[in-house]
This record gives sequence, C-alpha cells and structure tokens, in this order.
Amino acid sequence: MPWTSPHNRPLPVPGVRTLIMGIVNLTPDSFSDGGKYDSVDAALIQARKLVEDGADVLDLGAESTRPGHALVDAKTELGRLLPALRAIREALPEVPVSIDTYKAEVAETAIRAGADIINDVWGGLHEAKDGFSPMGAVAARLRAPIILMHNRTTPASDEVFWQEFLGDMQRSIDLVRAAGVPDEQIWLDPGFGFGKTPAQNLESLREMRRLVELGFPVLLGTSRKSTLGLVLEATVGERHEGNTSTVVWGIAQGAAMVRVHDVAAIRQAVRMADAIRAGLQFN
Repeated sequence: MPWTSPHNRPLPVPGVRTLIMGIVNLTPDSFSDGGKYDSVDAALIQARKLVEDGADVLDLGAESTRPGHALVDAKTELGRLLPALRAIREALPEVPVSIDTYKAEVAETAIRAGADIINDVWGGLHEAKDGFSPMGAVAARLRAPIILMHNRTTPASDEVFWQEFLGDMQRSIDLVRAAGVPDEQIWLDPGFGFGKTPAQNLESLREMRRLVELGFPVLLGTSRKSTLGLVLEATVGERHEGNTSTVVWGIAQGAAMVRVHDVAAIRQAVRMADAIRAGLQFN
C-alpha cells in the first residue's frame, strides 16, 4: 500500500520514477539561501517555481540545521512557518507539502494547517524516552507519513560505522512503529551531512543500498552540503556538478526521492539516471 496524506491529498507513488522534493527555506540563517524566502511572497514565488520546474513535493523548513545554527523555540518556528504554509496551501492546493522539523508540536500544528508529511531530521528521537517518541505519536495520531533521517550528536568510529548507522536507523523505525505508525507511512533518509565525518557521509552514500535493503523508501538530500564543498573545493554556489553526481549515484543505489534546492537543474539528470536504471525495461 502506498503512503497517504492525512488530508486525502494524492501523494506521488514511489518506485515508478525517482521523485523530486524541492526545498523552501523560511529561515534567515540557512547555509545555502538564508533570508531569500523568509517573506510569504518570496516563499510562494519560490514554491510556484519549484513546482513548475518539476518538484513532486515541497519541503518547508523554518529552523536552520546547518552546523552552528541558532536554536529556535516552537513558537518562533511556527511564526515563520504557518503564514507561508497557508499561502502555499491556498495557491497550490494539490501539491504535497512536507514540514522539515524535529519538534512534535510544530509538526502537529503544521499537519493540522494542511501539511501532508513530517520530515524529521532527528528520526523521531528528539525527546524520545522509555520507548516513546513524541514525533511518532503525532504521526500515528494524525495518520501522517514520516521521513526518518539519520542523525547523531557525535559521529561513530569508522570501525563500527555501519553497525551504528543501521542500529540508529532501526531504533528510529522501532520507535515510530511502537507509536502506531504503519510501515507504508515510513521513509528513511541517510542524513548526508548530519552526525558523520565527511568520509562517513561519502560512505553512507557509496553503500546506500544497505539502507534501502531495510525495506522502506529512501529520501536522499545532498544538495549544497559542505562535504561536496570539501571534495570539490567549491563554494555553496559552485556545487551543482557535485550534487548531480551524488543524485545519480543515489538513484543507482535505490533512492526513491531526492531533496534539492535547484529542481530545474537536476531534473534532466534524474530522468537520465532513471532511464539507465530501467535498462531494457525503459519505454
């Protein structure tokens, strides 16, 4: 059974082709485009452009997760998020919207305001205790899909990287399952750029099929990340070729959706990678 929106809005079916998630940052301090879309009008213009360029899902985030970012409380995050969400929901009523947050309160309010998907950068682990995940409980209660991203406070040692990585992911899965989230509503994200060394980021992508083999659709988000800049010795605005490479590799490894800032720039690479993956099945 495919994933479903709590609002009965059709969600794109994973597996037919690689889906594209377009990023709308509502923060003043994002590492890549902070402040560009922190007004409602600017956010709506960007959302329309991403959809016109081919985005299947819009991902709205109102708290930066870059290294050294300033933490914000739920009230501040919702103050940035809700006006843009309402405007996008009114203007683009059929477009699926995910909310990039790790706070259960923010996720619940956003879903009730019309968002479809929870995109949790802490994989349901934030404030989880004694086997209870507040975010998992929200997803279960509201019947919302949830994307569980891998994250940790400090990187594992290289010697036990895969053991720890897959163990962390299984813990996230177990927590949201225990809360009542059905498997068809669960996606995974390797968390490229989060809780890992640069080498571990590359390793998580190189062998991402090991995550895919857990049996859930996988979202890959490498767009403009610092590891690309480190490898290419490139600024944020000069990392497109690196992002294209990671997207194509990720699709070959089984990614069901890619999360990007520049939908128009990546769309052709996604289509070509899908065609190569299809091989004799292409038509």
